[in-house]
Amino acid sequence: MQLEQELAGFTSGRESMVAIGVFDGVHLGHKYLISRLKELAGQQGRSSVVITFDKHPHEVLKPNSQPLFLTDASEKAELLSKEGVDAVIVLNFTLELSRLSARDFVNILLAKLKMRGLVMGPDFALGKRGEGSIPALRQIGEELGFSVTAIPAVHIGSDIVSSTAIRGAMASGDMEKVQSMMGRPFSLHGQVIHGHGRGTGLGFPTINLNVSKGKSLPSDGVYATLAHTNNLDYLSVTNIGTDPTFGGTERTIESFILDYQADLYGREVKIDFKHKLRDEIKFRSAVELTQQIELDIRETRKYFTNHNQ
Repeated sequence: MQLEQELAGFTSGRESMVAIGVFDGVHLGHKYLISRLKELAGQQGRSSVVITFDKHPHEVLKPNSQPLFLTDASEKAELLSKEGVDAVIVLNFTLELSRLSARDFVNILLAKLKMRGLVMGPDFALGKRGEGSIPALRQIGEELGFSVTAIPAVHIGSDIVSSTAIRGAMASGDMEKVQSMMGRPFSLHGQVIHGHGRGTGLGFPTINLNVSKGKSLPSDGVYATLAHTNNLDYLSVTNIGTDPTFGGTERTIESFILDYQADLYGREVKIDFKHKLRDEIKFRSAVELTQQIELDIRETRKYFTNHNQ
């Protein structure tokens, strides 16, 4: 069976406490859940194990829905590992896995991970058709000898921290709200690819990022951002949109890195989105666009000066 094979490489002499979920975005709600997982595991002398999936289950169960993600599989695994758990296991989400009953799923965890406790959020459900609700898992746990701990949702003001809420804030360009829920700026990372070269012609050479297909993006517009490359940080101005001034139709991500001259083609760059400066608009001429870019640069420097970056 697939799940047994994927867990076969995990070796630990200790019993474990396990958290399972999509963990898209690894936001403050996820971080709080994982902190409780580690706390409970430490109190009981057990390993803390986080299990997640290489793709959103809807990609498999609802292939026409095209769900967007905040973090791809590698980024998510890296962020989860930084939370200090003993192990992060990324499972390949398949139809076979989705058809496992909750009881069969936890039986494999008991056998392969010596699981003695599940830690989950309030809306967690495990197994085919979500049959493994918290009450159902607690009943199974009483029979099979593992505990079930439900962790309440995290609130910021009146808002529940969730991946859906973060995507909603991104859609409105509210990157400050996104950062407050994620506990860090929203980032895009990818390889620098060749664009149309229009920025160079305007005197502001930009880099174009090739990001993972299906990645959630902030709303179209111009943002004050931080670019990370070669272990250094640079102020930058990033545009997401179709470049309507030049009749563009394809959505692109272009960043002008302030005070940087070197060639970055083919290199990996990460962009942190800090603040939306304005919406993307169509200018009457290249001259007007150039004047606006100069203003965007001044506003970006002002933003970071005021925010101690």
